[in-house]
Amino acid sequence: MDKKAEIAHDTEYYRLLQELQEIDFVLVELTLYLDTHPNDAAALRQFNEFAMKKHQVRAEFERRYGPMLQFGNSFSAYPWQWWQPPWPWQV
Repeated sequence: MDKKAEIAHDTEYYRLLQELQEIDFVLVELTLYLDTHPNDAAALRQFNEFAMKKHQVRAEFERRYGPMLQFGNSFSAYPWQWWQPPWPWQV
């Protein structure tokens, strides 16, 4: 079975992607809120907690499945991994 087919059947792949999308949603909403309430310490703590969680989940995803972001935002193992589909935006 090729890598694309393996990932298509890997529920953890999709679970991690969904978790990242959920975290991104929270971060966008908190960003908008903090733009109008910059002194809300609780919201800022929550933003920082979710930002840390995003880095942790993304690191786990990349450890298992390869880089998510290009242009130096994600590291690549050897050999170069960007040629290996599926890329996160293809699923």
